Amino acid sequence: MDARPRMIYLPDTMANWPWLRTINPHFEDVKAEADASFRDFKALSPESQKAFDKCDFEHLRIACDLLNLILLLDEYTDIENEAGTKGMADIVLDALHNPHKIRPEGECIIGEIARLFWARTIQFASLSSQRHFLETFTAYLDGVVAEALDREQGHKRSIEDYLKLRRYTGGAQPCLVICEMGMDLPDEVFYHPVITGLAECITDLLVIDNDMISYNKEQAAGNEDHNIISTVMFELGLDISGAMAWATHYHAEVQKRFIDGLAKVPSWGPSVDVLVKEYLNGIAMAARANHSWGFEGHRYCGTMGPEIQQARLVPLLPKANHITV
Repeated sequence: MDARPRMIYLPDTMANWPWLRTINPHFEDVKAEADASFRDFKALSPESQKAFDKCDFEHLRIACDLLNLILLLDEYTDIENEAGTKGMADIVLDALHNPHKIRPEGECIIGEIARLFWARTIQFASLSSQRHFLETFTAYLDGVVAEALDREQGHKRSIEDYLKLRRYTGGAQPCLVICEMGMDLPDEVFYHPVITGLAECITDLLVIDNDMISYNKEQAAGNEDHNIISTVMFELGLDISGAMAWATHYHAEVQKRFIDGLAKVPSWGPSVDVLVKEYLNGIAMAARANHSWGFEGHRYCGTMGPEIQQARLVPLLPKANHITV
């Protein structure tokens, strides 16, 4: 008999986050354009495409395209071993570094999707943001390969080691670069310890929220090892409820660290300070957007997202040998 709880309680981690949910006025038009372009690739199974179409993505075209790419990479690599994942990562990196090169015949479609994404992006992204994106996206792919090796070897990480890797595998860091693509943010700002510390806080908020809301689906599919809830349960001997409480407490600590850190941001002069303020406001909004998308999209909660967000209770899915993502 299954002794697990029938319901999972999802605490409201963002109840006190000062940046409230807003929708970009161009969202509907841009989303329709990006979704239509992505659908043309026929990169997903009919079942996966149906679920994909129900997801709401970030509001501008570049963000929509990037999230499509990251979610597709997640779809493909979740079932791959290290060698297969590394091969896919190499294809994507080659496409990003050679956006005007025709992809080889017979190559995985993800190469062409990545190439077109980057070919569009470099038309308007600042040179500094392009460098920052390629750096963070490479680190993201390296993390995904490391995750595949963990999965292949059945390796379970400590909480500390898991968070170090998860900051890359979540794809949050390249997504945050979107917030600076319309500006020339100097390297002395982007790599300043206070700024990188604030960006790491937002990264942690994104991955913790994602792990909490995705845990139910992942445990049902049997691929929950790369998740903070499973990691906390394993290391601290807690049940699901206890692990959710631990994650909520950690989330609150990170929120406080971010808000306190804003007071420590140095000045680089009026012309740069206005860019820094815009960038930090953008990444703070990204934390809210990620949390809202988790419930409003259909990837993790199906059609029950609004109901779950209100009641904070999730019916525990039964274990299965395989479910279609």
